[in-house]
Amino acid sequence: MGKASIGLRAVVLTGVMAMALAACGGSSGGGTKNNAGSGNKPVKGGTVTFLTLEDQFQDLDPQRNYTGENLAFAGAYITRTLNQFKISPDGKTATELTPDMATDTGTSNADATSWSWTLKDGIKWQDGSAVTCEDIKYGVSRTFATSVITNGPSYAIQYLNIPTDKDGNSIYKGPYVKNTPEAQSAYDKAVTCEGNKITFNLNKPVGDFNYAVTLTAFAGVPKAADTGEKYDDKVISDGPYQIQEYTKGSQMVLVRNQNWSPDTDSYRPAYPDKIVVKFGLDSSVIDQRMIQDSGDDQHAISIDVLQPSNLATVFGSDQYASRRVNGYDPYVRYYAVNTKSVPNLDQRKALAVALDRAQLRTIAGGAYAGDLADGVIKPNLPADYAPSGMWTGLLGQPVPDSGDPAYAKTLIQQSGQPMKTIQFDYPQTPTNDRAAAAVVSSLGKAGIKVKPNPIEAGQFYGIVFDPNKEGDLVAAGWGPDWPNASTVIPPLFTPNGGFDLSQVNDKAFNAKVDAASKLTDISAQAEQWKALNKEAMSQVWVIPTRFGKQQRLAGSKVHNASGKDGQVYFYAPWGSWSYTDIYVTP
Repeated sequence: MGKASIGLRAVVLTGVMAMALAACGGSSGGGTKNNAGSGNKPVKGGTVTFLTLEDQFQDLDPQRNYTGENLAFAGAYITRTLNQFKISPDGKTATELTPDMATDTGTSNADATSWSWTLKDGIKWQDGSAVTCEDIKYGVSRTFATSVITNGPSYAIQYLNIPTDKDGNSIYKGPYVKNTPEAQSAYDKAVTCEGNKITFNLNKPVGDFNYAVTLTAFAGVPKAADTGEKYDDKVISDGPYQIQEYTKGSQMVLVRNQNWSPDTDSYRPAYPDKIVVKFGLDSSVIDQRMIQDSGDDQHAISIDVLQPSNLATVFGSDQYASRRVNGYDPYVRYYAVNTKSVPNLDQRKALAVALDRAQLRTIAGGAYAGDLADGVIKPNLPADYAPSGMWTGLLGQPVPDSGDPAYAKTLIQQSGQPMKTIQFDYPQTPTNDRAAAAVVSSLGKAGIKVKPNPIEAGQFYGIVFDPNKEGDLVAAGWGPDWPNASTVIPPLFTPNGGFDLSQVNDKAFNAKVDAASKLTDISAQAEQWKALNKEAMSQVWVIPTRFGKQQRLAGSKVHNASGKDGQVYFYAPWGSWSYTDIYVTP
């Protein structure tokens, strides 16, 4: 998913796979010579314009922001975090941490149950007030208000040393309700401030907690400016830009934050004077504007992936080489199966068996779309990946890439129950419309009726995460938040994981996940993730479809300072453009 393929979560690539993400070199399309590749030097000034089919950002509220593209955009321009990933086209380097708001990348105690950071002096909000430790503590507290702050990651809930009730829910409920004295005290002990030093006390060893704080869920929010769920529409900035206009369906305009100082921020060069996002554009129009590369569009860049129909044009000519990107992205595409509405395992198996995964790959771009997937752990996590066997016998017999309608019918008969009409939720794009038609057709061959439910892309997760609105089959995608499948299996298949679209709550599975999460031997932990991935596939909590690739196009006067000779590239940590060091030339 991700903005490029709608709604992907955050991700970090390991160096092995990320090396495949380098952009190509050459000249621009539309007959315009690109300065990239000619010793181009970064310059300040100008306006960079981002084009997208979406009508809005999924979320910019720090505690709700959880799509890779949005995390990259917000982190580059308006929301600072304790740590960041290094800016580099080299995937291995880009997985290394660097301080952002803090003086270093964090210090843990001996058993990694407590982590501390010291904030830099002089960081300010856009109104000129100081960013304090208490602002970060307050921001993190918002994660616990799960009825208000939706869609975001739940690592604070999972990791902070706060007791749970009999149902396994945190006793602390966030800042919008009156907590019991016990609950408030528990939070105040779990997150402490001593001047400009913040400490997180955890309920178990978490050796890579310093990676978790790269997520904006651990960023600050000034309490006086917090408007709850409405904060998403007017986020207060401590980065180099601030929101001047946010009109959903039309545009967002960012201008320089006059109270941001480069003296406190060596991470963000803040090259453009203005950043404009144009919403609600037709995908075919975006592609043609980018291909033609004329006028102001030379300073534009598409947030979305190229449509499959334009791939041959863009990748069949060297004139686009310096501004096109083609590489394995961090995400696994899959269809989540709602286990509450489809509780019968044989029927879930029938859905997986009947699906023509090969046709879906063809619609998405064939070889450009990536490889067929067999689980939710991608080979870009080589230590944690192992073939699940899902399509080679795990479901009772081998399943061809094109599906097996006859075997699906057998499974439905074996289920002992009539198959319901399946509601298929998906973010609407022209390509996804064609994929939905393929789902209807291939499942129909097994006698399974499907009702497509297209949803505006920018609102997709806000809708499907409502249990009363979620359908039976949901298009989704996931990449690890940092290089460990501890950020894949728990989020997708446990009730407090934050992205459990399958609505799984298997107590035995939860216990195995908890045991694996506590292992400090990473090699031993990796073996557990492999086994749990296989178990999840055997239960068909999801139907994996693709280990994805992405293709994008930038205007000829849009560059990355860290790219070779200013070339744009695909940034590994968030599976996005490298927003932080984008600049434009006159």
